[in-house]
Amino acid sequence: MIKVPADIPLARPTLGSAGKTGTWRVLKPVIHYDKCTRCRLCFFYCVENTIDLEKNLYPRIDYDYCKGCGVCAQVCPTAAIEMIKEVK
Repeated sequence: MIKVPADIPLARPTLGSAGKTGTWRVLKPVIHYDKCTRCRLCFFYCVENTIDLEKNLYPRIDYDYCKGCGVCAQVCPTAAIEMIKEVK
């Protein structure tokens, strides 16, 4: 397990000139919590920092900024994250 000091600042997505970048998404990650082991790999590998951890350490995706790259689904050891076609 990786230990990370709580006071390390993380860059978070913000509303910029491009707006909420999640609107660009073609595929959307969906978490199947019954398969999730709370390993936090999705949190550590998310290139856009759009995955937060709830108090119980379950991941939560900020769909306003998630671009649907699929890295989270690829690193998930239990296939708890599925990439599905975005429906607008």
